[in-house]
Amino acid sequence: MSNLGKVIWLTGLSASGKSTIARNMQELLKEKGIISLLLDGDLFREAMADHNCGHDPESRILNAYRISRFANMAARQGLVVIVATMSLYHDIHNWNRNNFPDYFEVLIKADLTILQKRDPKGLYKHVKSGYAENLPGMDLKAEFPLNPDLIINNNDHLDDVRMLAELVIHQCGLY
Repeated sequence: MSNLGKVIWLTGLSASGKSTIARNMQELLKEKGIISLLLDGDLFREAMADHNCGHDPESRILNAYRISRFANMAARQGLVVIVATMSLYHDIHNWNRNNFPDYFEVLIKADLTILQKRDPKGLYKHVKSGYAENLPGMDLKAEFPLNPDLIINNNDHLDDVRMLAELVIHQCGLY
């Protein structure tokens, strides 16, 4: 790996397993002595504390660009950056490919019926009942990456998360 960092971008719909896989990747890298920065979309929003940035399409793309630019800054300082975010916009994926020093994009897929059963935040339930809106895959169009470096089908239970994390790390060439 060069002295410039790397960005591993995990994307997919809510409840697809992005954050869980990302946390396992960070643990595995730490065991190998590789320092990484994990940018989880939900935690990034919380840290930014921008109450004017909601979940409407304009706010979602604004937040996605913030995550991209922050990841780029950290990667250019030599860090391995793991990003777990929906950010399902082709403009974001293109920006990432054109600006990151080393970029590896992972699409984590799962059937909508599986995601609705998992629904740890109750997002699908709230959109179905009319209490919420602007959820990619439901009432908001999701622009899945056109050419991801890796696609993981994650319809099964998340029992094999460590194996999936190993797969991503191996495929992106970190060890």
